Amino acid sequence: QVQLVESGGGLVQAGGSLRLSCAASGIAVRLNAIGWYRQAPGKQRELVAGIRGGGYTSYAESVKGRFTISRDNAKNTVYLQMNSLKPEDTAVYYCNLNPAYYGYWGQGTQVTVSS
Repeated sequence: QVQLVESGGGLVQAGGSLRLSCAASGIAVRLNAIGWYRQAPGKQRELVAGIRGGGYTSYAESVKGRFTISRDNAKNTVYLQMNSLKPEDTAVYYCNLNPAYYGYWGQGTQVTVSS
């Protein structure tokens, strides 16, 4: 059974940083393309960062240069380091395969950036 559990969200002031974690079980993150997604109130869920099995990373234009996706194969965990946070980064953040599989959505972790 595959589980992806997000953690690390919180309340931070604009300009601050957070690191999100996505702990995986049932799949090996080193062998799969994993994405970090977010959904802000009233908006569709969007992909913000992805990492492929070979380590190639990609980012949405809105977060490029501020967010960094990485993984620890030994811990089977994918991270999202978020720096220079802006109020518009406020959302619930999720991890999933990339492309996402509907059955793997977790609870997500709330990130709130105050101005």
